[in-house]
Amino acid sequence: MKALIICLVFGIASLLPADSINRRFAAPAGYKKIISSPGSFGAYLQTLPLKPAGTHTLTYNGAIARTDPYTAAVVDISIGNQDLQQCADAVMRLRAEYLFQRKDYQSISFNFTSGFKCDFVHYANGYRYANEKWVLKGKKDYSRENFMRYLNLVFSYAGTTSLQKELRAVTNTNDLQAGDVFIKGGSPGHCFIVLQVAENGLHQKKFMLAQSFMPAQNIQVLQNGSPWFSLHEAVDVPYGDIVVAANLKRF
Repeated sequence: MKALIICLVFGIASLLPADSINRRFAAPAGYKKIISSPGSFGAYLQTLPLKPAGTHTLTYNGAIARTDPYTAAVVDISIGNQDLQQCADAVMRLRAEYLFQRKDYQSISFNFTSGFKCDFVHYANGYRYANEKWVLKGKKDYSRENFMRYLNLVFSYAGTTSLQKELRAVTNTNDLQAGDVFIKGGSPGHCFIVLQVAENGLHQKKFMLAQSFMPAQNIQVLQNGSPWFSLHEAVDVPYGDIVVAANLKRF
């Protein structure tokens, strides 16, 4: 029986990322992590696998990113070899990956800056984007390879302006949760995604942030002395001034 229990525990542990947001980062002193509900977008973010500690944030062409000094960790997810997966693209990538692994294909949809609705189901069923409409050109393909081709299309035509319009405003910052996005559209615009939230006995919250940047780079967990940020303190990273209640949005 003891051996069986050990095997079962080992089997469950082996299903979890060896090093993830939850495992690597402890809550700040006096705070407790708010663990997201199983199966939620927040729970997906909190189990994102990380590259080994000390890994540099790199751009799509292998150079050390200018944001590297703010790296707390690097998310172990591909960035491709083109300058496509920038700030809003990284947020859309994480949301799409979460839905793809759940096979919730109907929910994978993002608007282009033009307003065109680019949904994965059309793309997977063989349609291709041409002059603001879908044109049937191929066969049905719901593979990961085709999913990545779809995302590259989204990255090419969507950005902070379109994503900001799609997201819902969070009117109560006390409800801040993993998966929320601080975003300000424009050229340049920028956005950060909330990975984890912790709360103290006074219900004050601290949170962890991730981003991509320009040029396209690894998705990095941010830090500036600490990986935990607060709405009541200056977020001293590039574009940190957008981390305010007025810019808080949610899928």
